[in-house]
Amino acid sequence: MATTIPEPPQIDNHRLSDSGNGGWRNLVPAGGDPPRVKDYAPPPSSTAIWVVLFAVTMMFAAFSSALIVRKGSSQDWEPFTLPPILYANTLVLVASGVTLEIARRRIAAFMGGLRSQKESPSRWLYITLFLGMLFVAGQYVAWRQLRAQGLYLATNPSSSFFYLLTVTHALHVIGGLGGLIYVLSKLHKSALRRSQLVAEARYWHFMGILWLYLLLLLWMKM
Repeated sequence: MATTIPEPPQIDNHRLSDSGNGGWRNLVPAGGDPPRVKDYAPPPSSTAIWVVLFAVTMMFAAFSSALIVRKGSSQDWEPFTLPPILYANTLVLVASGVTLEIARRRIAAFMGGLRSQKESPSRWLYITLFLGMLFVAGQYVAWRQLRAQGLYLATNPSSSFFYLLTVTHALHVIGGLGGLIYVLSKLHKSALRRSQLVAEARYWHFMGILWLYLLLLLWMKM
């Protein structure tokens, strides 16, 4: 009894090459926009930022507890007036949070195709970057003002905690500035993922809230 072997299906190579996604090498749909496709990012960046924020929170909570205990149990605590520039620095950091939120929304609209491709969505990110650098520069001015008054890191427990809290916070802000530069570079390469932008925004807003807390703590305890 003869057995009939069915003929294997034919693959139209022309259709694969004209599908707009480069055959099997690229999974971008025909007519797809790469920034849109990359908009659906995996969650690791979002998970990592929460881990970082938790670690930073625990560190500053430990510093705060040490400050409160040290002041309450010491006889050598000498209060001093906070440099007035700290309040101007606070306004700068709050303004940078506003500009970053504007940037986040405009970039989201840009990636969603709701705005003209001729409009650059990076302008507000650059403004945020400038304000962040201005904040760090203002903190340096505050440290110089304290040094002019004879208050150094080892002068008194109060000045020691002031430098510890403000310098550590400034270093974390510098880390956030590095994140902004990274986001800008990804945006210019059309390779920015939404999760990366959201993670940077969360970190930056957290730095702003943390500074408000530290300023209040220093104002009450110094």
